[in-house]
Amino acid sequence: MKIYNDLVGINWTWQSIDSISIKSPLGWAVTGKNPTDRIKPGIKRHILTDKKGILLSVVISSGSTYDIKLVTDVVDNSIKRQRRRQLPSYKPKLGTRKRLQHLCLDKANNSESEEQKLIKRGYVLHIPYKKKKGKEVDEEKTITIPNLKKHSPKKWVVERTNSWHNRFRKLFTRYEKKVENYLGLVQLSCGIIIYRKIIFG
Repeated sequence: MKIYNDLVGINWTWQSIDSISIKSPLGWAVTGKNPTDRIKPGIKRHILTDKKGILLSVVISSGSTYDIKLVTDVVDNSIKRQRRRQLPSYKPKLGTRKRLQHLCLDKANNSESEEQKLIKRGYVLHIPYKKKKGKEVDEEKTITIPNLKKHSPKKWVVERTNSWHNRFRKLFTRYEKKVENYLGLVQLSCGIIIYRKIIFG
């Protein structure tokens, strides 16, 4: 990750968070009933990516865990932000403004308490509101919560990263007894993806 940050650079301005359900037919530890797969045993893979889809954080939970419960844990588990190494002749521009950190989430993460926690961490949120039948979106709610955007224009980036992970057969279905072994495979796949990004762009 450090080499990638020096050569390409991690784009912290736009981040996306999402989860995906994974089958775990043998059960083992940290499994739960997957509501999207006829209540069969499974796990969830929660990830946080940058603007280009590079993984910044990953958390493994049971299949019955609600996404809203682990949003702050995924953000806090992110890698430490490091300055990109520049050439000796590089001179920073004077008067540059600090860039905002945008975070794209889905409708399952629409919770005022969690939104306030993320805002305190310096994020500008992009959450689409749930529209109920016969009711319009409450516009006053968007005013009471600062640093909030209605749409998530870069949500597809994290979904593409989930697709990259599922191309690894060992990640598509979990057969490992220990969840630490599965997490290690996820981290190994991230290293392969980063290596390909450095070589092929």
